Order: sequence, then C-alpha cells, then structure tokens
Amino acid sequence: MNKNKIDKSKYLNKKNTIKHIDIKKHDTRALIKAMSEMSFSARDLGRASEIYNMMLKDKKCTIFLTLAGSTSAAGCMQVYVDMVKNNMVDAIVSTGASIADMDFFEALGNKHYKGTPDVDDTDLRNHLVDRIYDTFIDEEALEKSDLTIKEIADGLEPRTYAPWELIYEMGRWLSNNPKRAVKKDSLIQVAYEHNVPIFCPSFSDSGAGFGIALHYMGKPDSHLVIDPTLDFISITKLKMHADITGLLMVGGGVPKNFTQDTVIAAEMFGKIVDKHKYTIQLTVADVRDGALSSSTLKEAGSWGKVDKAYEQMVFSEATMSVPLLVAYGYHSGGWKKRIHHNYTKLLSKS
Repeated sequence: MNKNKIDKSKYLNKKNTIKHIDIKKHDTRALIKAMSEMSFSARDLGRASEIYNMMLKDKKCTIFLTLAGSTSAAGCMQVYVDMVKNNMVDAIVSTGASIADMDFFEALGNKHYKGTPDVDDTDLRNHLVDRIYDTFIDEEALEKSDLTIKEIADGLEPRTYAPWELIYEMGRWLSNNPKRAVKKDSLIQVAYEHNVPIFCPSFSDSGAGFGIALHYMGKPDSHLVIDPTLDFISITKLKMHADITGLLMVGGGVPKNFTQDTVIAAEMFGKIVDKHKYTIQLTVADVRDGALSSSTLKEAGSWGKVDKAYEQMVFSEATMSVPLLVAYGYHSGGWKKRIHHNYTKLLSKS
C-alpha cells in the first residue's frame, strides 16, 4: 500500500473536526440546581456537582482528577485544561491514551473528526483511518506523534523515570518548541506550566508506549527506563502530604484504582492517613459482572479507601456530565480562593 496516495478526505474533513467545549461560556448553576430537585441520574449529578463545589471551597483539600476512556478525544479536553488553568485540580491520574494519543497528538496540530459507528471498518483500515466509536483519527498522524515522543526520549538523560517525569518533559518540549507545538492549550503543556503533575501508571498502553519502545530499540545500550511503580509512590506521597483529599473520577480502571489505593499504601509506608473525604465517579460501567471498571465507591468503603459522607456515583456518559459538573464548579467561583500547591515542584524535591 502506497500511503502517499491515500485520499482520506471522505473521512477526515476539516469542516467536521471535534470542537472542545468551553465551560467558561456556559453557566450551568441554574440547570444543576433544577436537576437537583429531580430524580434518578439528574439528582445524582446535582449532588455530585455540589460535592465538587465543596472540594473547591475546602481550602485544605487536594483535588485529584482521574481520567479513563476517550473523553479527551470526544470534546472534553478544554474542560480539563481550564481546570488546571483555574486551580480547580491539583494532580491528574490518567490512562496513556488520554494523554499521548489524544492530548499530545492534538498539541502537534492534529485533529479528531466527527464520524459514525455505521461505517465499513475495513474501508477505514484501507484508508489508514482509526475509529473511536463515532470519532475518526488519522493513523499516519498518530505514528508521527509516536515518533515525536521517541525524539523527546532520545534527548533525555538515560536514567529511570517515573511516567509523570517523562510527561513533564513532554510539556517542557511543547513549551520550548512553539513552531511544532501548534496547539497552545494542550493539557500536557498547561500542566507543565502550572506545576500540576500528570501521573500515568499505564503509560505504555498508548502511543507513548510505542515511542518509548522505539527509543529502547534505537538505543539498546543507553536508553531511559519508565518505572510505573514510581508513579504509585509519588501519588501516595501527595496523599500523605495533603490534609484532605477529593477525587473526581471520569471512568474507572487503573487511574481510579491507583488513586483510591493511596490510603492503603500510605499505611504500608508507615503513615496513617484519612480516607478520601470527597469522591465522585462518572461512569457508564455496570456492577452486574462484579466489577464497575474497579470497585463502586460503596465497595471501596469496605477497604477503608473512601469516606461515605460525601461520595456520589453518577451513571452517565461523561461527555454529558463532565461539562455540566465542572462548569457548575467554575461559575460558583470556589476555586478563586484555593491555594495553588505546585505539586510538581514538591515531587521534584522528594
């Protein structure tokens, strides 16, 4: 197959790029308050929004945002960027895909496109177009993104890195290479500039993993090493440092589980810490198979991970619930008096 002659325009049309929602333009306070007087998921979202607002108003609270799934590609990335810019989150725990395949990918000027699940996936394959449910992405552009991560790794000192350290270096690279960092509001770059660490215990499960694998193969005798255990230790250090913690969890999986587990890990490291005081999970997962992409918040209480006083499950697809909830917190203004923790600097000293 000659990649240079593939016409992708019927799938990747500039008029159909995904637009990231701007919560600053949408004051959802009246809507959320009205939903709080309803039933079912509407009332759950209303209570979750108020719990998040409580986190923002609690000056002693360290807020963790955990990201799983594809909301970054689906239009929520600017929400997470605005959370960092406005001191509405102190640390992020994410899957590799959300950070590398979606955010870093767009930072280089690439786009995600509106598509449809009702498509011939074999024809997509023939056009080197990948599908994320109803969203299309250029595979060749993804490959170039992976190679850029290899390039960054090639330029770093060959030592052992925590995933958060490598993501920090990716942010530094974006900040120092404005001609190649086409999108100025990428989450990685904004987090770098605001000293908000992005942890990624499953870093290799992404295009970043491909880039690092290529780096290893290209420098078999002098390459850096990624150790995800160091991320777990660093997340736990933040839990041990913080007086009070709150979790806003989008999806479940590794980011959710690692962050909840810090309560247990801290005890094993020799310090008794309080349970996570505030916990919210936005998910479409189910418990019928004994899971929920890791435990329910109620179940996590049996492990001593979360306090049950301020916890809320919201069974809602996150592209609908995330903008409503975070916009409620933004327009309520509790973030304006929060302390900025600069946790990247704290971790760099430890």
